[in-house]
Amino acid sequence: MKNKYIKHAHISEGLFRRVLKLFCADIPARTTGGLAGLSVQGTQQLYDGLRLRIMELALAEARPFAGEVEIDESYFGARRVRGKRGRGAGGKTPVIGLLKRGGKVFTEIVENCSKQALMPIIKGQVLSATTVYTDGWKSYDGLVLGGYKHHRIHHHQNQFARGKNHVNGIESFWSFTKLRLAKLRGIRAHYFFLHLKESEWRFNHRHDNLYLLLLKNLRSNPL
Repeated sequence: MKNKYIKHAHISEGLFRRVLKLFCADIPARTTGGLAGLSVQGTQQLYDGLRLRIMELALAEARPFAGEVEIDESYFGARRVRGKRGRGAGGKTPVIGLLKRGGKVFTEIVENCSKQALMPIIKGQVLSATTVYTDGWKSYDGLVLGGYKHHRIHHHQNQFARGKNHVNGIESFWSFTKLRLAKLRGIRAHYFFLHLKESEWRFNHRHDNLYLLLLKNLRSNPL
């Protein structure tokens, strides 16, 4: 029978559904291949296709935030190089993250964490007059002039939370993403954006049934 979820499919619909369930459970491709009786290469190709679709969904779902928004940057890549400290140390990839409290997260890879790199993303993703929370990084200077209600938490002064003044939500997302990526034991640089957006999409739909969401999408628009 024709597999309605994959164009020109070489596997049955039932087997694809099994792979999709394991993917949604965040099982690595190598393990899924063994459980499903597929080659690692074939399973990885299915995973890559699903991640590409998820990236498209994440980008299409992005909407400007209002209310209360946490903003922070993080760094991804190899372990910190000895003697290299501070933002961007060790050639890591910088990423800005914005989290609407009680809602979704948005991420974007940036060239660096300068004001010139961060401000256009913030202004494009956060509506004016929104209350924003950041750490004390100098690139966030000027948010008040941009029309935002800006509150800072100064980590270098051992401040981590003062009532509602914190960035614990976005920091929890960083931890969630880095734990996911650690299971992969390294990814190629050109695949990083796919994995970043996959983490974003999984987090944003953490209360949903990921399997049913993807199945519905693939039924109307096969891989």
